[in-house]
Amino acid sequence: MLLPALLVLVMPGLFGQTSTGQSGTSSQSTTAEAKLPVFDVVSIKPNRSGSGSMGIETHNDSYFATNVSLKRLLRDAYDIREDLISGVPGWAESTSFDIKAKVVDPNLDELKKLTGEQRRSMLQSFLADRFQLKVHIETKELPVYELVVTKGSPKFHEAASGNGSADGGKTPGMWIHNNELTATAIPLTSLAAMLSRQLHRTVLDKTGLTGKYDLDLKWAPDDGQDPSPDSSAPSIFTALQEQLGLKLQSSRGPVETLVVDRVEMPSEN
Repeated sequence: MLLPALLVLVMPGLFGQTSTGQSGTSSQSTTAEAKLPVFDVVSIKPNRSGSGSMGIETHNDSYFATNVSLKRLLRDAYDIREDLISGVPGWAESTSFDIKAKVVDPNLDELKKLTGEQRRSMLQSFLADRFQLKVHIETKELPVYELVVTKGSPKFHEAASGNGSADGGKTPGMWIHNNELTATAIPLTSLAAMLSRQLHRTVLDKTGLTGKYDLDLKWAPDDGQDPSPDSSAPSIFTALQEQLGLKLQSSRGPVETLVVDRVEMPSEN
């Protein structure tokens, strides 16, 4: 299940701003973090069902996960692909947990105002508390794709100004089902983020297009490979060129990764 509140991509800088070299930033950040709500009640139990099914449910005041690994939790808490997480022990991928986290006596009005980054901070806090987690960000030079416009004009249009407004416009967002994408009033950085998850490689938006756009895209199930004979859909690379007038070109660039310095198996409760 997707996590609408937790999968908000923060660009640029996957994990937000650092305080190094910025006078006063550290104390301001500490004050802001102190005001964030915390999960007062957190239950963590090993899941020994052997089931391959996994579920995550989020509400303004709670977070429930069934049969999830620590690495999956890190993915959600830090908004990062699992292949960009290093330093985890074997059990962080092989052991599954059931988690119930809840804010006691919540101020629901305030909780509704939290950003995706603030909600991730709440997850990070309970992981640090219960898993004794310590991490740091490390930038590495890795293979990336650059999303660029092909020769000619893009084959899509900027969203109408009414989108997402109270005058009947459609709600901005992205929907993916059976390798078909429909997007309304999104920036191309959101498309790049989707492609990064789809292709397991960071995609950088180099189109130079800064508006919000309506997009439709359909591609074959096997990304990066030729479509099967009984499929009329092209690979995602070909689909981008034919349907949107965009292309992915290989390059190398700085990519932020998450390195786990310390983690411990949590006590059961």
